[in-house]
Amino acid sequence: MTTGTTGRNRKKVLIVGRMPQAGIDVLKTRDDVDFEILTDDSEASLHPKLKDAHAVTLGGTKFREAELAVAPNMMVVARLGVGFDAVEVPALNKRGVFLMTTGIANSVSVAEHAMYMLLASARLVKKYDRFVREGGWGHRLGDLPADLSGKSILVVGMGRIGSRTVKRCVAFEMNVSVLDPNVPEAEIVKAGATKVTDLKAILPKVDFVSVHCPKAPETIDMFNSETLALMKPDAFLVNTARGGIINEDALYDALKNGRLRGAGLDVLDKEPPDPTNKLFSLENVIFSPHMAGVTKEASDRMAVTAIENILSVFDGHPTEAHVVNKEVLR
Repeated sequence: MTTGTTGRNRKKVLIVGRMPQAGIDVLKTRDDVDFEILTDDSEASLHPKLKDAHAVTLGGTKFREAELAVAPNMMVVARLGVGFDAVEVPALNKRGVFLMTTGIANSVSVAEHAMYMLLASARLVKKYDRFVREGGWGHRLGDLPADLSGKSILVVGMGRIGSRTVKRCVAFEMNVSVLDPNVPEAEIVKAGATKVTDLKAILPKVDFVSVHCPKAPETIDMFNSETLALMKPDAFLVNTARGGIINEDALYDALKNGRLRGAGLDVLDKEPPDPTNKLFSLENVIFSPHMAGVTKEASDRMAVTAIENILSVFDGHPTEAHVVNKEVLR
């Protein structure tokens, strides 16, 4: 799908995958910009379309040096979200191409999803739903659920999403600790939480953990057999950040052997997952398909922000707060 006619000073946006109508509507306000929607993101389909593109919007599609090599006019890569694991940032830096994300567009949605997973895990929602459907009403008192109020939670990472999760946990009258070396203690205290610096020291003391840190060399396998063994056997672990931060084999062992009561996972090491993933055999795990930040409202906000990011580059005034590779700004 295209709009307008191609001219010497015109720009073209390649939309790879889904783009909510709210984003398309913003593009249509510009008579100097063409766009095309590509639903097939295979290399054979994508590479020819990149040859005349000045910008590309991406969902989970990989964008590496190979893609950049066939995109001589590329000015900006815009993620329809905040993660950029699939983008080869050094390659963009060499060419001076901006990588932009959608900032806080889906932050509240992920924070709400984290709270849903905390509540659903603690209140044994999966088990109780099955009891009602399968005639297990008489078993409902065999394993009692847990309150959030009065319990202790560790929030790992207090950025755009973690800060909103802290706010919601405080509202639920939880005792909140935050592990984030990049956030000043005064800011954490102001949010009603306590700053901690030692993961291993705090894990034996908390009833819940909610993960909101980026996936990086220092956070991969942060929750492994050693750290999971430090948690209370009746504790719950929720991850709405990225797969790989929790070691899935270690998590399976902890859940299977009663060393951890439950988990909520929006993300996995492999996505889509292998149907034989051992975690699927456990009733004390709640899953969602990497959808924590994808509500109707968040989708519209992300679409509009992604397109506005692109237009800001075309107009010579990139929205600095949304630029990942700040060195390109300089």
